Amino acid sequence: MRRHARSVPELLEVEIYRRLAARTLGRPIVGVDAPDAWFLKGGLTEAQVTVALVGRSIVADRRTGKLLLLDLSDDLRHSSATLGLRFGMTGRLLVDGGPMEKLTYGSNRDVPAWDRFSLRFAGGGELRVRDPRRLGGIELDPDEARLGVDATALTAAALGGVLRGSEAPVKARLMDQARIAGLGNLLTDESLWRAGVDPARRAGSLTPADVRRLHHHLRTTLDVLGRRGGSHLGDLMAARVRGGVCPRDATPLLRRTVAGRTTYSCPRHQR
Repeated sequence: MRRHARSVPELLEVEIYRRLAARTLGRPIVGVDAPDAWFLKGGLTEAQVTVALVGRSIVADRRTGKLLLLDLSDDLRHSSATLGLRFGMTGRLLVDGGPMEKLTYGSNRDVPAWDRFSLRFAGGGELRVRDPRRLGGIELDPDEARLGVDATALTAAALGGVLRGSEAPVKARLMDQARIAGLGNLLTDESLWRAGVDPARRAGSLTPADVRRLHHHLRTTLDVLGRRGGSHLGDLMAARVRGGVCPRDATPLLRRTVAGRTTYSCPRHQR
């Protein structure tokens, strides 16, 4: 398997991580390493997570938005449980030592001190989270209800409901994980660029036709970039530099902060 540069983990990257994690299904967990207490969320400690996981196995892999969910087997001591893995901006997943996926906006050095959490399996092998900036985290039984609909399952009607009546920029609504789960900075900018919608436009101002067009381009962006291999492989990506020009009409791109994120858009065709 080739090593690819990856973007900040968004829905597409976490889906790749889910497929990697699927290689561990059914393998008994014999050890847990959680050296960074800050990385464990919800009051969880290394001792607690070790007791909860050792002796069990992963029986299912799921993903909602940017959250990777690994369902654990029942045992005599515990009922079923779910391990939640969040990758923040710089988290990467390794299974059985590699390959290490590279990130566009994170350090790609392989520094063991950045290993925040790992599971060791009977017969050898491991699942490991490496996160230089410690922006991800591990939870047991995360509250999945806090997340909105996964972006891959979003309907045009649901998108209209998310945008309707909102005074917030459309980009902010699209990136609100409690409303739509999985869209990050790159996927959102690419989708809005394809749809011809200004990221700073008031979300509630989109007409029904605008919403249908945006929904179409959201789905197309996820499909096309998923087949290409990541959220960093959009048509706009190469132009996301100071002085970049629109790949569609050669207009100098606007570089602004919208929804707290560096944003690139075309002032000519995005309205």
